[in-house]
Amino acid sequence: MGYVAERVDVVVVGLGVGGEEVAGKLAEAGLAVVGIESNLVGGECPYWGCVPSKMMIRAANALAETRRVAKLAGSATAHPDWSPVAKRIREEATDDWDDTVAVDRFVGKGGRFVRGYGTLTGPRTVTVGDQEFEATRGIVIATGAAPVAPPIEGLAGTPYWTNREAIEVEHLPTSLVVLGGGAIGVELAQVFARFGVRVTVVEAADRLLPFDEPEAADLVRTALEADGVVVRTGMHATRVLYSEPDGFAVEVGSESVTGDRLLVATGRRGRVADLGLETVGLDPSARAIETDDRMRAADGIWAVGDVTGHGAFTHMSMYEAGIAIRDILGQEGPPADYRAVPRVTFTDPEVGTVGLTEAEARDRGLNVRVGLTDLTTSSRGWIHKEGNAGLIKLIADGDVLIGATSAGPMGGEVLSMLTLAVHARVPLPQLRSMIYAYPTFHRAIEDALRNLA
Repeated sequence: MGYVAERVDVVVVGLGVGGEEVAGKLAEAGLAVVGIESNLVGGECPYWGCVPSKMMIRAANALAETRRVAKLAGSATAHPDWSPVAKRIREEATDDWDDTVAVDRFVGKGGRFVRGYGTLTGPRTVTVGDQEFEATRGIVIATGAAPVAPPIEGLAGTPYWTNREAIEVEHLPTSLVVLGGGAIGVELAQVFARFGVRVTVVEAADRLLPFDEPEAADLVRTALEADGVVVRTGMHATRVLYSEPDGFAVEVGSESVTGDRLLVATGRRGRVADLGLETVGLDPSARAIETDDRMRAADGIWAVGDVTGHGAFTHMSMYEAGIAIRDILGQEGPPADYRAVPRVTFTDPEVGTVGLTEAEARDRGLNVRVGLTDLTTSSRGWIHKEGNAGLIKLIADGDVLIGATSAGPMGGEVLSMLTLAVHARVPLPQLRSMIYAYPTFHRAIEDALRNLA
């Protein structure tokens, strides 16, 4: 290509959560590190994902709690106003999505930042713009994932929203259609509904949250419908029509669902296109980059985060980043272990899940035992009263817990104990012999253990 390659120790392609962690820690360790990012350093989480979406959810939940006062403590009136939410998100995203602070943080650790799109040109070389770098120790791919739009007639070319446009919105629409009933779809649907938007959710699977337990999916559907959301499951969108000023019309079976705006939340896919993966023996058409338990994808190549396909979660990116850092530095440490991957859908009620679902365990032919309890029957559930819907579901293989779901007002927090139990393979008799604080939501785990059959 005519470039004179500059030799460095490590090149990190993509500085989202995982890539920034790898690049920063390796630079702090004294390595010559080049970090390449075409978008914002820090990735999806701080700008359009975890943090701003949970700020929206916090605001929406505050409205819901105010509406519950009448049955608990007298009276209160809530007047939804989106402007402070939009303002807070812009302040958190450092002045309208500016990553200067994150870039300075990385450079301050001794790294070298290059703005642009990195392309692998060989086993140890990466090109970005008119620069080429030779990585003597290796290359780390951390390019994240991007929303995937389904091939629905008429969708392409319309001003539909992804999660990014939904997060950035300053003025709420009157109505919204959400395609996709996974975590992103249901979280945002509930937020907008609680701020007075007329929301319809369309999910092709026969239930919302199709990868979670059906009992949790039913719980979330009930909650959404109580907030005024219209839910259509088991229905495929076949055509999208758009016009100004009418907005969107989505043909779903024999129905036509309309909305001022359309949010497409039908999944994400690892960013692997145009990375030059074929130059290092990797498949550029794959949905994700396969790695071993040290996050190695090929000789001198590591991959971490969403691009590996192990779950589009910030905590997964950080976990895999730590493994890659140790491996590159030649340090000892445990290999990747995905038996106890936790995830939380931050609806109200929250749904936390770890390990295998009942269906997944049965598909593997395991000796499945199931324990289920309704959170409203617990002492804390009775005390909580309004907004107390929830459940604990345990999945065991013989006498070992292999999966669990914690849904309720603090479902994600209660999940922490269950995650530890699955990760550490704590025997059921030991879990039963514990002392559970009273009255807590996590004490309902004791009831679920008693119900295991």
